[in-house]
Amino acid sequence: MDLTNPRRITRRFAVGCRVWAIPEGYIPGASHGPEPAMTSHETACILNAGPQDAHVEIAVFFKDRDPAGPYRATVPARRTLHLRFNELAEPEPIPRDTDYATLIESDVPIVVQHTRLDSRQAENALMTTMAHPVG
Repeated sequence: MDLTNPRRITRRFAVGCRVWAIPEGYIPGASHGPEPAMTSHETACILNAGPQDAHVEIAVFFKDRDPAGPYRATVPARRTLHLRFNELAEPEPIPRDTDYATLIESDVPIVVQHTRLDSRQAENALMTTMAHPVG
């Protein structure tokens, strides 16, 4: 890989997986601080380092009801997308103050990281972890 010229970054192998799981999800219903920067949220940080656009489908699972989705997004080739779950609207918004889990599937390999900003009080908390690669 040639990092001296950003236009010449190439990969000899696929980076990531096509299926990722985030078993822990929760969007706090309240926020403290200026919006939108300090709005409590969950985010899937998706890296597509490959040469083709990634077409992503997201299914959201709940404790006491059928899954929601699929939510769809496209991550352009050699780009990243920070997808806030609290901004997903179609086919339905993800409920606040509700436990959920997420399964993310892509038609090309991607890398997924999970982040939560909990700003329910002035002392904010930011949590991030890698999603679990499934396949």
